[in-house]
Amino acid sequence: MVLSIILAVMTASAGAKPLSSNGNVLEGLLRREAKSCDGSAKQSCEDGKTGGTCCFEAPGGLLMQTQFWDTNPVTGPDDSWTIHGLWPDNCDGTFSSNCDPDRAYNNIASLLSDAGANSTLSFMKDYWQDINGDDESFWEHEWGKHGTCMSTFEADCFPGSKGAEAVAFFETTVSLFKNLTTYDFLKDAGIEPSSSKTYSYSEIKSALSNAAGGVDVQVSCEGSQLNSVAYYFNIIGSPVNGNWVPVDALDSGSCPSKVSYTPKSGQRSSARSIEAASKRTAQRRATVV
Repeated sequence: MVLSIILAVMTASAGAKPLSSNGNVLEGLLRREAKSCDGSAKQSCEDGKTGGTCCFEAPGGLLMQTQFWDTNPVTGPDDSWTIHGLWPDNCDGTFSSNCDPDRAYNNIASLLSDAGANSTLSFMKDYWQDINGDDESFWEHEWGKHGTCMSTFEADCFPGSKGAEAVAFFETTVSLFKNLTTYDFLKDAGIEPSSSKTYSYSEIKSALSNAAGGVDVQVSCEGSQLNSVAYYFNIIGSPVNGNWVPVDALDSGSCPSKVSYTPKSGQRSSARSIEAASKRTAQRRATVV
C-alpha cells in the first residue's frame, strides 16, 4: 500500500505517524523519487530556505486539516464533523493560494471516479459538503486554492493520467480526516451536542489536545457556537506515504469562555437556506478557506 498506516493511535503520543490506508487507489501513483522519501526525508518547516520537492513540503510545510460543525444549514451526519480542507501554511502564519491556474481542475468527481476512487468520492459526498449545496464547486475551490500550492502534490510527482495529483490530494485528505474523529474525541470526554448545556472553552480545548497527543488544537466559534477546528502537522516525506507529526496550532482559535455545542437541527442540504448559506460561503472564502 502506498498509504501506509497513520495517526491510528494519536492518543498515545505526539510523535510522527503514517496515515492509515484509504484503499489501494494510490498504488503506483508516486514516482520512484517519492517512494524512496522515507530514508532521507527531512521534517517540513525545518529549513525555510530549501525549495519544495515531491519529498519535502515547502514553503507550505505546516499543514492544517480543518473541519466544520455546521448546524444551520446542516452538513454531514449528525454524529460527525465534516471536512473543510487540507491547507499548507508557510510555517509562519502566511500562505500562498491559487498557485497554478492550469491545474485548477473542474469536475473533481469525474477525476476521482475515472481513477477508481469511488469509495473516496462516496465518502466526500457525505462528509465533505458545501453549506450552499454545491459540493463540486467546494472541492474545486479547495484543490485550486490550496492543493495546487503544495510541492508534494505537483503534477510531476505523479505519473499517469492528468489530475492524478489531485486524486492523491483528496485521497490523502479523506484518510487524514478519518483518523481525526473530532466528534468521538469530544464524546469520549463527556462533551456531546446539547440544546441546553454549555461547555467551557478550556475543557473543549483540553479534550482535543489530549486526543491529539498533547498538542494545541485550533478551536473556533461563530459567536458562542462551536463551529470549526484545525489540527496542525509537519510532514516527513510525502503526505501520501510519509510521517505526520502533530504540532501546536499556530493560531489557537477564539471562543467565549462558555461555548454552545448544539445538535445539527437545522435544514439539510436538500432544503438549505440558500441566502444564509451563500452569505456564510462568501465569508469563509473571503478569509482562509
